Amino acid sequence: MHDQIHPPHRLLMGPGPINADPRVLRAMSAPLVGQYDPAMTGYMNETMALYREVFRTANEQTFLVDGTSRAGIEAALVSLLEPGDRVLVPVFGRFGHLLAEIAERCAAEVHTIEVPWGEVFAPEQIEAAVREIRPKVVAVVQGDTATTMCQPLADLGDICRRYGALVYCDATASLGGNDFRTDAWGIDVVTAGLQKCLGGPSGTAPITLGPRAVEVIEARRHVEAGIRDDGDVARGRRIASNYFDLAMIMDYWGERRLNHHTEATSALYGARECARLLVAEGLDAAVERHRLHGAAMLAGVQALGLSVFGNLDHKMHNVVAVCIPEGVDGDRARAGMLEDYGIEIGTSFGPLHGKVWRIGTMGYNARTDAVLVTLAVLEQVLRAAGASPTPGAGVGAAREVYADV
Repeated sequence: MHDQIHPPHRLLMGPGPINADPRVLRAMSAPLVGQYDPAMTGYMNETMALYREVFRTANEQTFLVDGTSRAGIEAALVSLLEPGDRVLVPVFGRFGHLLAEIAERCAAEVHTIEVPWGEVFAPEQIEAAVREIRPKVVAVVQGDTATTMCQPLADLGDICRRYGALVYCDATASLGGNDFRTDAWGIDVVTAGLQKCLGGPSGTAPITLGPRAVEVIEARRHVEAGIRDDGDVARGRRIASNYFDLAMIMDYWGERRLNHHTEATSALYGARECARLLVAEGLDAAVERHRLHGAAMLAGVQALGLSVFGNLDHKMHNVVAVCIPEGVDGDRARAGMLEDYGIEIGTSFGPLHGKVWRIGTMGYNARTDAVLVTLAVLEQVLRAAGASPTPGAGVGAAREVYADV
């Protein structure tokens, strides 16, 4: 007979997931109600309104895709793309490659441009590629946790509109902790996840769809047999996935409440609380909180003698990648932090695997005590591995950043 689960206490200071805000976990423990209960549909409407504020948009079609952040990505791309459509993906880290792969699985004609990991694209680089390729969709990541870089997006909407392209952005790693302005930047579709700066558990993907994207998706609208009525006329090529069919999901969240799936009630409670807390704090205040604690962590690791990977002018606020010192066993050091101190940090993927540690300061863990404790423990682990950091230097440097506020 199995016992109840009893996870060990961890301070999750890696690139995500992070410790969920206790208020989010409490919200998720609320009683279930039926999917068409007025209380439930009311919570759905409130969640839509809250995420309009989080995404900084007036888009009517702003709701949740039930699934991890990758579910949101797949829903966006499979609903926008038909076989043979051209897609441009600017790749500056692991998750650009993911967008390209998902677009390929949609049978799109995928084009990529690349810069070295640790760099980002200039607007003119993207514009030159859009001018040459003339894609239907430009699919881009804002913050790539594999490299910690944050791609500037302010010019992208104007560029794509000049050439008739839609812009899709995966903001999973960045939303809530870095400036993001859906409407002001002209982004047509944005998806995210809860497990980073939004301070919740993985398993829900907020999404917002602008009018141009809605028009494309509505042109492929097919209502399932058994729930359609005489006015539901099939349009265009049917979206290849049933579960990720955004045309049907829009009908489920909209006034018709056409059944598509049974909404994940507890997950919706959590997603609503994530957005409620963020809106109550204020988006600008939340971004500044992530900037402050990210700056403190950056100063701390540098004071410990660690080199930082990538172009610091374009680093996300909420995660830093530090080069593992020569002679230090990176995996063993990470294991020591976890086993001896209960603190988790990450390594990276691909060309950076085993070469950097990634340390996050995001969501509920973007706070002073989490930063200072992590730096103090990192100093001890470095010393145990044979390095010689200046005693107290990391914590001292971080405290200086806090003192300047």
